[in-house]
Formats: sequence, structure tokens, C-alpha cells
Amino acid sequence: MSVPEKISHQYQQLVNQINEHNYRYYVLDNPIIPDEEYDHLFRELQSLESQYPELVTPQSPTQRVGSEPLKIFAEAKHEQPMLSIDNVFTLDELQAFNDRIQQRLKTTEKIAFACEPKLDGVAVSIIYCQGQLDQASTRGDGYTGEDVTQNIRTIKAIPLSLRGEDFPDQLEIRGEIYMSKKGFNRFNQEAAKKGLKIFVNPRNAASGSLRQLDPKITATRPLGFFAYGVVQNQQELIAGTQFEILEKLQYWGIPVAPEHELVNDIEGCEKYYQRILKKRENLSYEIDGVVYKVNSLALQEQLGYVSRAPRWAVAHKFPAIEKATRVKAIEFQVGRTGAVTPVARLEPVFVGGATVSNATLHNFDEVWRKDVRVGDRVIVRRAGDVIPEIVGPILADRPVNAEKFPMPAHCPVCGADVVKAEGESVARCMGGLFCRAQVKEALKHFVSRKAMNVDGLGDKVIELLLAEKLLENVTDLYHLTADNLAVLPRLGEKSAEKLIKAIEKSKKTSLPRFLYALGIRDVGEATAQTLAQHFGDLDSLTQASEEDLQNISDIGPIVSAHIYAFFHQKHNLEIIKKLLQSGIHWPAIPVSIKHQPLKNKVYVITGTLSSLSREEAGDALKKLGAKVTNSVSNKTTALIVGADPGSKMQKAQDLNIPILTEQELLNLLATYRQWP
Repeated sequence: MSVPEKISHQYQQLVNQINEHNYRYYVLDNPIIPDEEYDHLFRELQSLESQYPELVTPQSPTQRVGSEPLKIFAEAKHEQPMLSIDNVFTLDELQAFNDRIQQRLKTTEKIAFACEPKLDGVAVSIIYCQGQLDQASTRGDGYTGEDVTQNIRTIKAIPLSLRGEDFPDQLEIRGEIYMSKKGFNRFNQEAAKKGLKIFVNPRNAASGSLRQLDPKITATRPLGFFAYGVVQNQQELIAGTQFEILEKLQYWGIPVAPEHELVNDIEGCEKYYQRILKKRENLSYEIDGVVYKVNSLALQEQLGYVSRAPRWAVAHKFPAIEKATRVKAIEFQVGRTGAVTPVARLEPVFVGGATVSNATLHNFDEVWRKDVRVGDRVIVRRAGDVIPEIVGPILADRPVNAEKFPMPAHCPVCGADVVKAEGESVARCMGGLFCRAQVKEALKHFVSRKAMNVDGLGDKVIELLLAEKLLENVTDLYHLTADNLAVLPRLGEKSAEKLIKAIEKSKKTSLPRFLYALGIRDVGEATAQTLAQHFGDLDSLTQASEEDLQNISDIGPIVSAHIYAFFHQKHNLEIIKKLLQSGIHWPAIPVSIKHQPLKNKVYVITGTLSSLSREEAGDALKKLGAKVTNSVSNKTTALIVGADPGSKMQKAQDLNIPILTEQELLNLLATYRQWP
């Protein structure tokens, strides 16, 4: 089944959002949305992949646990992945989890579960060899983590040597590093006295403490540890059930959560949930739910895994914690993609283990829907989240003079127009090329391989150039000199000269690449190609009306509004003029190409081509009006095959899709003078 372009676009947006949030949560420890919103995004992605399985790739967030580890510590590979577990939020969802297990096991017998609190900490793997602590690492992306052995050795709760003598030669323990509530409060009080960084919650404090480069600093932090499982060696099984594993670990001197219990069935899980929920505030550590695991390891083996989670375990998340406070002001933050987000500044209130003074309002639709106003007394919700949310105002307490909040007309950072397209909830700054809040991402996109293709100008070099104030916007790239670059850290004379040559080489480009490089909202490679073919030159495009744009096939009102708004920002036009003055140019589009002889044709390329790269082949086909996609479907016109083709060739044969050799492709391109 072919995936509609609108669905593909929606899917990619979700993937990008989740990857960004994974990066902030797992790598930077600086999340910007609450868990509840992340869970909603993740479920939406799962739903799309369920409807359109062909969308799924190994890079999908559903196929992996988190994002890449920091590069500060040495990498540590996990022989068995550290997977996450799925969540349930209601009793109906919990019952459905139990039903799936029984159906898969083909039984109506009751299933016993081992129940444990779900700590709000940092997952780690600890390996003991011959009873001695040998290596410890963070979860990382689930497959590769950070080696934090020296820091783990400083945590008193973790024994350096196991007790007893019946442990296996190698034992890999999985568990959670945490900071107790009392320890967290004491640590923050001491930090405040010394003028040091204050952590917003125990999880961030534990994560920051574990990732200290100096183990002596970690040793001063009040960190604890609870184990929740082991990696079993099938030749040397240590237990037959999850509950027995926890008991064994305690016997060997490894701490486990004292609240763990064994229950006989799913009704026992419900009762456990209610008991722990009542005890939550009195526990010495933060939790955001409980975890249920099928107790029998033999049944766990039978049930197996889905791509990112075991089928035999689930986390039952607690409801959010809510408190009331007053809105002092509503301000705006401009994100790296230009999204203008309203943020409420609050009278500080202690919610769910942290003092909250700011809360995101997500977008202007949300502000207006909830009708939040400055001066309102509002309900603030937090469910183990770093960034809380406002549930809504308490209307009975609204001040008489409280006014509805307007969307800003101009960006608070650069002054460009703020546009909220019809049908979209997010308002965006249109100054992508010159807005300081967006400059880093604008530069990264501008120089990327499918845009201006400046080889060697990666993220770290861009960050360095920005830090040294050598770049303020994209036009500054073409004023850099080898002398500017050679004095920078990690850039020698040869690297500087090589980079300057790459920048100079990028000046010779194509109109579609240049349009794509500008980073216009929703203008990807295909749309840039369509615009170039339709207008033929840049001047015609910049002068086009929204009506002109909407008359183009595949360009709707939202995309046309973004294009029109972009080219009607004075600063954007000034930057484009400077880029052209710096020497950026492209060949005129031949009249024959404007007719798009391959319009409505869809090609897929697989294998290695010898005469040209797959990217060059794709560009040449797109110039003729064709679409080039990554997957074979019933809509594919032909599959172009090079050396060592993959599974796409078999799929094309199964669907009776025509297969073209490299020479046949060259003959096709030569017909329209597109190659060589």
C-alpha cells in the first residue's frame, strides 16, 4: 500500500520531534515537554506505523530506546540491549496487557507478576566478574552507553564485592541510580549557599552527579541504587523467576526496592498500584509509577520482545500531581526551528518534588483554548516531568482587569513577522536566515549535503564559528578566510584551506538546491524542485502571489503561505541578494526541462552506480519532473538497479515493476541532455 505524501510528511515531523525530545531527555538531561506529551507523540507515531508498516525504518524512535550517548566518557557496548518498557495509564489498558499475554501463551490461567516501584532515576548496567565490580555503564541509546565505572565505584550503596559464594562468574545487573528526596533537598540547599547550580528534581541531580568527569565530585553526592534485574546466561541460570532474582541480588548484597512484591494475578497488580500510590508521598525516593513483570522467566522467554520493549513487562504510570499558583507574566521563547512558544512565569510552587516557576503553554491555540491570562490563578500539573504544564485557570479567582493574550506580530528576537498558518497550532518566526535564535539550525541546514553541500562544515565547526563570532548568518560563510579559520581550536592550516575550498565549491549549485538550502518551512527537496521547474528562475518565484503558488500541483494553502511569507521578509531578500553577490550561481533551466517530460513518473534507485552517484541520478531525474522515492510500491514507474542491489529488486519483481539497468538510465537522461 502506497503511503500518501501528507502521511509521510506527518510521520517525518513526528520522528523529528521525538528524536529531538529523546536527545534532550536521554543525552542532555534537559527535556522541554512533560512525559504526558511525549507519550502522546510516541503513541501517535506507533499508530501511524501500525497503519502504514512500510514507513518503519531502523531509525524510527519506536525501534530504538533513546538517543546517542555523550562523547565525554568512553563508549561501552551492551551485549544485551537495555530496552525500555511500554506504559499503561488506565485499568482498561492494564487488563488489555494481561489479555495479550494470555492470548500469546494460549492460556486462561492466571499469570503471576513481580511488582516493583518505577524509580525516576538513571538506568545503568553493572557487571561483576568473579564477584568483583568490573564495569558500569549508562543506558545510552540502549545498545551503547557511557562507561561510568569509576563514578559508580564511589556510590556506597553499590558493593565493590558481592557477598556469599554462589554467584556466577560473570553477573550483569540492571538497575537505577537515584537521589533520595532528603539528599536532594540537602544538596540543593548547600549548592545555593555556595552559589552553585540548583537542580530542578532528583532525577536531573542523579544524572548530573553520575556524569561528572571527576569521580571525587560524584563521591560527594547523595546517590543511591536499586537493582531491578539481571542479564541471564542461559548456561548458568541463577533463578527461575523475577522475584527469585531480586531475592538473590539482596542476598549477594545488592540493594533492591523494599516495596517489591509478588502477586498472583492482574487483580493483584491493581491492588499493588493502589497501595504504592497511597505510600508515594512518604517514600524516601521519587517514583512516577509501578512496573509489572511476568514472574516466570520461562514465560518471559516464550513471550519475547517487540522491537524496543519486552512483551512481558509494563509500567503503570501514576496520575499527575496538581497545585494552584498565580501567572505573573506570559513571555515568548523562539525555538531553533522558529516556533514561538508562550511560556508562563509563575509564582513559585512546589509540585511533584520540584519548585516550579515556569510552565510551557505549548502554542497559541492552547493559550486561547484554555484562556490563560496574566494574573490568573491556575492549576499546574506535573507527573515526574521537568517542564510542567498549566491545566487551566480558576475562573472564580480571575482578576477583573485580566485581558485575553494576543499572539505577537513580530519575533521578540529578530523583529521578523510571526506567522500562524491556517490549520496549524504553532506560530513561527519568518526570519529563519537572520534570526539569532535560529541561526545555528539555519546554518546546519544550509551547508548540508542535499543543500549547498559544504563538505567538512559539520555541527562542531559551526558551533565553534558561532562561539568565536565569525558567523552571524549564512552570508558570513562566504567571507571566511583560511587565516580566520587556522587560528581556531582543532582547526589547523590544512583543514582551514580545505574548508575554504569546499565553501568556494558550493557557490556552483542548482536553483532547487539553493531553494532547499534557504530552509523555507515545508519546502523539502521535492517542493524545491517543483518550484524551480515551474518558475524557472528565482525572480519569478520571489514575486509570485499566494494564488500563483497554490496553482502549482502538490502545493496547498499552508505551504504557499509559508513560501509567500518567507519571500516577503525584507531581511530574507537582503540575505539572498548578498548570497548571490558573493558568487552563488546556477545554470539556467532549459526550456525543455520546464516542460517536465517525466512528470508523474516515480523512480527508485538501488545498488551502486558506476557512472554517477545515486544522488546525481536522483537529481537528474527530478530535474525532468520525476519523483525519486526510497521504497518500491505499486506506484513505482521503474526500479533503477546498480551493482549489489538489495531487497528492493525482489519486491519490484514481485510487483512486476519494470527494472532499468544503469545504461538504460543513462540513455533516458541523455535523451533530455541531463547526462553527462
